[in-house]
Amino acid sequence: MNILIVRVSSLGDVVHNMPMVSDIRRHYPDANIDWVVEEGYTGLVRMNHDVRRIIPIALRRWRKSLSSAATRAEISNFRQQLKQDAYDIVFDTQGLLKTSVVMRMARLAPGGQRVGLANATEGSGYEPLSRIFHTKSVEVGLHTHAVLRAREVAAKALGYGVDGVADFNLHPPAMTSAERPAWLPDEPYAVFFHGTARAAKQWPNANWVRIAALLAERDLPVLLPWGSDAEKKTAEQLASQMTNAQVLPKLPLMEAVLLAQRAALVIGVDTGLTHIAAAFNRPTIELYCDSPRWKTEGNWSSQIINLGELGAPPTVEQVALAVDTLTQKIDWRKAAGVEPTRE
Repeated sequence: MNILIVRVSSLGDVVHNMPMVSDIRRHYPDANIDWVVEEGYTGLVRMNHDVRRIIPIALRRWRKSLSSAATRAEISNFRQQLKQDAYDIVFDTQGLLKTSVVMRMARLAPGGQRVGLANATEGSGYEPLSRIFHTKSVEVGLHTHAVLRAREVAAKALGYGVDGVADFNLHPPAMTSAERPAWLPDEPYAVFFHGTARAAKQWPNANWVRIAALLAERDLPVLLPWGSDAEKKTAEQLASQMTNAQVLPKLPLMEAVLLAQRAALVIGVDTGLTHIAAAFNRPTIELYCDSPRWKTEGNWSSQIINLGELGAPPTVEQVALAVDTLTQKIDWRKAAGVEPTRE
């Protein structure tokens, strides 16, 4: 059976679709599973070894230059890749008109189905018009977690029940000594994923400073990544008030994934890289300041503690208690939990 998943973005949502792949593989071990994803996230999907073929799409870039010959050639090549195989099932788990159009472009095998969401979950960007290309629309509950939503779509289409803990099945590529980034410490470290596009989802700077002081007492350094000029400025302001912090250089996505995957402790707001750390089952404290926790909280491991709620940010005391809870379980010498670097 050939299966195609259309989930093009965003970072956290792509990660939250990984257990859907594991479920399909468990129930249909011989299935070929392909994935259409934004070109910037191909490295992330490549870490899931159950995905046979990744078909990159560049909607964000293409829409800026639709009239250029180079863009038209890329779109033509993308269409050819979509039609390389005939699919028994094409899943659109994003529920947007643009992703349903991509679903429609794929070639179906005789009797094949196009399966997507029948309805929105609360607060999602679902577009009802996306159903026009479905042969089967799957209804989900109004408050269905992002991971469970994708798992239910696949389960109801393929005739099995959702069971077991979510398995993200992520395998970072092997890294030689020469490939090891200069910023990556040899010793255990904490990461603060403090940045997010929406200001209301951020946690106050003074709170981060107090938690850094708590970690300094444990001799644990704090790394501060950033993704925009504003976030860099914030990171520098934070570091100036911390005795154990380092502002990182701007990291490409896969180095940011490496940062999360090797961290001894991750504390982050509701953003993609925090969810990646949780998917790796790193000791993670997720901070919900202005978004509903039920949508994306890490609920598959005791290594993940979720704090706060829409309109009710977590307090410093709550985060400090979570740090104590997680660090009691952690041997810092073994906290990175990664394979040795290859020579």
